[in-house]
Amino acid sequence: MTARGLFKLSVGDLSRLAEGFYSDGGNLYLSVERNAAGDGFNRRWIFRYQLPGGRQRDMGLGSVAELGANTSGLNVARELAQNARQLLARGLDPIDEKKKQIAARLAAVPVPTFEQLAKDYLAAKDGEWSPKVVAHWQMTFDAYCKPIHKLPVNLIDTDHVLRCVSAIWKEKTATAQRVQNRIERVLSFATVKKHRAGPNPARWRGHLEHLLAKPSKIAKTENHPALHYRELPAFMDALRSRNATASTLALEFLILSCARTNEVLAASWDEIDVAECTWTIPGERMKMGKQHIVPLSARALEILRIAREINPGSKHVFVGYDGDRLSSNSLLALIKRRMGRSDISTHGFRSSFKTWASDETNFSNDLVEMALAHQVGSKVEQAYNRGTKFNKRIALAEAWASYCSKPRAVGGKVVAFAKK
Repeated sequence: MTARGLFKLSVGDLSRLAEGFYSDGGNLYLSVERNAAGDGFNRRWIFRYQLPGGRQRDMGLGSVAELGANTSGLNVARELAQNARQLLARGLDPIDEKKKQIAARLAAVPVPTFEQLAKDYLAAKDGEWSPKVVAHWQMTFDAYCKPIHKLPVNLIDTDHVLRCVSAIWKEKTATAQRVQNRIERVLSFATVKKHRAGPNPARWRGHLEHLLAKPSKIAKTENHPALHYRELPAFMDALRSRNATASTLALEFLILSCARTNEVLAASWDEIDVAECTWTIPGERMKMGKQHIVPLSARALEILRIAREINPGSKHVFVGYDGDRLSSNSLLALIKRRMGRSDISTHGFRSSFKTWASDETNFSNDLVEMALAHQVGSKVEQAYNRGTKFNKRIALAEAWASYCSKPRAVGGKVVAFAKK
């Protein structure tokens, strides 16, 4: 300790001291508090001082983890305290001066609008997110964030956020939640980029939860209309009884492959390996952004052979009358208008497969989830499963194709459906 009462703490104290408030002298303190988990301590540097009139203020100078639990970190904390003492000697409030410095830095940099910063945020995610995910986020901003598009991000407040979500909070609760979450993340990005300061006006916990109804109380769960798997053989028989067109072939291929509509409609011949009996969907077309390999059953390969005969020189597997890939409307028209099943959707066949596998087979749930391109287990487990379970997925694909071709039993007898 010096004559002036400074430098009371040692480097060892920075990591050794337990819970408490320790003076280093000259208004500099080390605050040690137990963390929320209860298994360690948060150690922060505090500059404590009094203003004329006796008002006490604490200014944070940073954590020990940030500045360093070493001689260099200790010296930085002492230097920051010295700077604050000099401000006090000039009759200035160190906290107010710090706020002025932050405001000056913000003013010196042009503040982008929400629209501009949202694009910057999506650009920062390039490589981490698939183009499909980025496009969906951009669609959300375009459709629901118009009230804040042209506002500088440092001026956006709670009322602005509510203008974006209030109108759809009850009718489209899940969508409104996504909008709220995505605005919150862009504004957090703005804070990190030093374009705004203070609490995030789009945060849910402790803020918007007091202004909007709880989603779980008002949201209506809407599943994709699905055909019960017991009706599937009859449906498949009716589908195969129709003339072989790109639409009928694409729908049957979708059902057998358990893929999503856009994945099937965008399928190209360079993704098909007939020799290996696989269809490899690139990551940019997958919901999870990861490549997915689909084992093809014998019937799926037969569908591909017929599709090639119909359009021998096409890039895409399933091609419409205009020579381009089929649209999703073509499958909806087939199901709802030509087959008279307005009660089901293309996506619902994935649910049919899942229920069939759970109720009627001994295939593991992990295997079924892999067939649906859902994430299973940790990254290590995923890498392992990729190398060891593909043969089992081939067996699952053949079992599903066999079930879909199963004739229907009527009056105890197995009969085939009449062709229309």
